[in-house]
Amino acid sequence: MSTLKVYAPYDQSLIKEIPLKSAAEMQEAIDRAHDLYEDRSQWLAKHERTKILEDIAFLMEERYDEIVFQSAQEGGKPLKDTKVEMDRAINGVKLAIENLGHQGGQEVPMGQTAASVNRMAYTMREPIGVVASVSAFNHPINLFVHQTIPAIAVGSPVIIKPASTTPLSCLMMQDIYDVAGLPAGWCTTMVCDREVAEQLVTSPKVNFFSFIGSAKVGWGLRARLAPGTRCALEHGGVAPVIVEPDTDIKSMITGLTKGSFYHAGQVCVSVQRVFVHESIMDEVVNEMDTLARSLKIGDPVSEETEVGPLIKPEEVDRVHEWVTEAKNAGAKVICGGEKISDTCYAPTILLNPPEDIRVSTDEVFGPVVCFYSYSNRDEAIARANSLDYAFQASVYTQHIDVALDTVKKLNATAVMVNDHTAFRVDWMPFGGRDKSGLGIGSIPHSMHDMTREKLMVIKSDVL
Repeated sequence: MSTLKVYAPYDQSLIKEIPLKSAAEMQEAIDRAHDLYEDRSQWLAKHERTKILEDIAFLMEERYDEIVFQSAQEGGKPLKDTKVEMDRAINGVKLAIENLGHQGGQEVPMGQTAASVNRMAYTMREPIGVVASVSAFNHPINLFVHQTIPAIAVGSPVIIKPASTTPLSCLMMQDIYDVAGLPAGWCTTMVCDREVAEQLVTSPKVNFFSFIGSAKVGWGLRARLAPGTRCALEHGGVAPVIVEPDTDIKSMITGLTKGSFYHAGQVCVSVQRVFVHESIMDEVVNEMDTLARSLKIGDPVSEETEVGPLIKPEEVDRVHEWVTEAKNAGAKVICGGEKISDTCYAPTILLNPPEDIRVSTDEVFGPVVCFYSYSNRDEAIARANSLDYAFQASVYTQHIDVALDTVKKLNATAVMVNDHTAFRVDWMPFGGRDKSGLGIGSIPHSMHDMTREKLMVIKSDVL
């Protein structure tokens, strides 16, 4: 039997070795989920699903500390931030319960033509069918919830493949679902290699595919989906920020620093490109430099740690390679720019790197933020919009017309005003456009996507 060794990213110690699912086991899971969906006698009534979701939320709260520690240990996100993730995940389950009562259809008016008299029509929403989810490592608790709970809530069986670096948190969540009374087959966690996971993509028995990960992999998988399979893809971005000269710098810096170095920059909407008006560039960079140097880097399971490790040592090497490339091309390293260890990289600020090198054009996914000066806001917006990625962006200004104009002109699915690009709550629309993804995620949006509409038309002479 093949196994997977799960290592702590901070010290590379072995946490646990677990079995990998085989191709036969994956096919069995797909067949079981498909059979559940095809047999309406096995569908869970709405009140049954609601009760299960309520019990899941209760059990998550009961096992709060255990799940948080496991996630921080295997994923490397500092304990204090993992607690925030856990709170969001619990709230996500409660959001599904709340939105379950809003899943419905509407009347379609009839009688406007002679051919449509004596009829009434209504739409209703039904579960879409088997949902397949492929998840990422950076938010293992909350992504598990986002990629399974909407399906469970609407009555679609779901199979999830967690990231190979963070499967233990997901298996713990699966255990909670089981204890909460979710019948076998309605949510199945499959820890497997990439080749086995590809069955989730190509199977004609899968009706909806949810992917969180790199653009290269996501678009490649989309091309292999069976005909008729819908999908949602969430990729990364190269998040831009516009900082105007009237910005309240003191109030901005704390949030901007958090948005840049939260989870060591391993966030799809992490602040990466900050365009600052030349008149305040020195002050902004100096303030950011001071705060970045004060961040405590270390073991993610320590309550004091603010920046943890990158997920793998090779990611540290990659980030350092990109930073070295920027430095050699003329960027000024304000702080950081060095490995702290084989697993941790110093929070790094780069000033005016060329805009045609990797730290400026591709998602760093590490603790690196780039600052660029500008004199004209429209020119800064054009530079911010110059890439094929478009996810979340932000603008800092005290002038409402400037804010509104910038929001209108930035190519992004969401623009934060006087807040960093990594802001998110789980009921708001969230997703990328262009290379950054396809579809909009959130608990309510995903519930809608994991259902489909059916129209009923009734003909009667009494109408």
